[in-house]
Amino acid sequence: MKKKVLKFGGTSVGSIQRIVNAAKIVKKEHDSGNKVIVVVSAMAGTTNNLIAHSKSVSKKFNKRELDVLLTSGEQVTSALFAGALNDLGIKSKSWMNWQIPIVTEGDHTNARIINMNVEGINKYLSESGVAVIPGFQGISKIGEITSIGRGGSDATAVAIAKIFETDTCEIYTDVDGVYSSDPNKVPLAKKIDKISYEEMLELSSLGAKVMQSSAVQSAMMNDIPIQVKSTFTERKGTEINSQENIDYSKAVTGVAYSKDDAKITLLGVEDKPGVAADIFEPLSKDQINVDMVIQNISTDGKKTDLTFTTKRQDSKNAISLIKANKKIKYEKMHMNDKVSKISIVGAGMVATPGITYKMFRSLAEEKINILAISTSEIKISVIIDEKLTIDAVKKLHKTFNLD
Repeated sequence: MKKKVLKFGGTSVGSIQRIVNAAKIVKKEHDSGNKVIVVVSAMAGTTNNLIAHSKSVSKKFNKRELDVLLTSGEQVTSALFAGALNDLGIKSKSWMNWQIPIVTEGDHTNARIINMNVEGINKYLSESGVAVIPGFQGISKIGEITSIGRGGSDATAVAIAKIFETDTCEIYTDVDGVYSSDPNKVPLAKKIDKISYEEMLELSSLGAKVMQSSAVQSAMMNDIPIQVKSTFTERKGTEINSQENIDYSKAVTGVAYSKDDAKITLLGVEDKPGVAADIFEPLSKDQINVDMVIQNISTDGKKTDLTFTTKRQDSKNAISLIKANKKIKYEKMHMNDKVSKISIVGAGMVATPGITYKMFRSLAEEKINILAISTSEIKISVIIDEKLTIDAVKKLHKTFNLD
C-alpha cells in the first residue's frame, strides 16, 4: 500500500466527462489499496474567463478580490470531482483551503505554501476516504484567501507530497510525458522516459508547459519523485528524479523556446562601478524579472553598451522606469519585442566539449543570427528573430540527435 498525490490539470478536468474519466483513474488506485490525495486545477478556460470578468469590472481590479475570484475555479472542480468519486462508490469529499488549512505567506496572487494541517486528512485516508483538494490556493495567517500564481496547482501537489510524506506525486496532463521539444511544432520530438530535476527546472522556466517551474524546484529541494502522465492514455509517462538515477547517453536532453521575451539595449552607458545596479534597481523594486544581461567591453573606458531581456509584458514598464531613472545616463535606448529565446538543455553537456560551437554552427547554417547569448552548466540560450523560431528549434533538434 502506498500513499500518493494525484494532480489533474485543467485539460484533464475540462468537462464533466473528463472529470468522470479522471475519477476512474483515482478509483483504480484506491481499489489497489493505495491512500490517495487528489489535487485539481480549474476546468480548462475557467481562470481566463474569470480574469476577463475582472478586467471588465476594472482594469486595476483589487488583488485581494482577484484571489477570491480566481480560486473559485478550483473549488468548483474539487466538488465535482468528489461527487464523481462518490458516484463510483468511493468515499470522498472536497477540502477547501481554510478547512485543512493550507497556510500561506506572501502577497496576493503570488503567495507560497508554508504549512498545512495533516491530522484531518490523514484520519480520513485511514477510513478509506479519498481527499480532493483544490490547487493553486491557501489561506494567510490572518485568514485571507491567497493564490499561488498561475500553474500553482503543481506547487500545491508537490507541497502536499512533502508535508504528507507520500511515496509519489503524479501529475496528469493532456500529454503522456515530457518531450524533447514541443511535439505540436516538432513532429519528430520524442518522449523522455527519465529526466533530472535540474533539466526539468530549466525546461519549465524556458516555456515547457508540462510543469510549473517553482513546483519542480520544490520537488528537487525535497527529493520528491514525480511522474508526468496522460489522463487520456495508459502509456508510461516521464519520471522526474535526481541526476544519479538518469542515464546520460546524450549531451542534450531537449530543445525549448519561448516567444514572450523582449530585448532592451542601452547605448552609451557610463562605464563605472554601480551603473548596472542603478539600472536594475527600479526594475527589481517593481518585480520585473531580468533574464539575460550582456555588457560590451568599453573601448575608451568611459562608455559602454548594455543589453538585457525581460518578459514582453513587462518591457514597456521597464522602459518607463529606465527613462524616469535620474541615476543613470545613456545616449540611446532600443527595444525589440519581436524576438524569441531558444535553449538547449542537458545535464550531459557538463562533460561534453564542443556543444556551444555545435549549436552556433548549426544556427549559422540556417542563416539565423544570434542577438544575445546566455549559458549555464546545463543550458545554452540564445535570442533570435521571432520569425525563425521553429526553424531554429527543428534544426537544433536534429543537430543533437533528438529526432
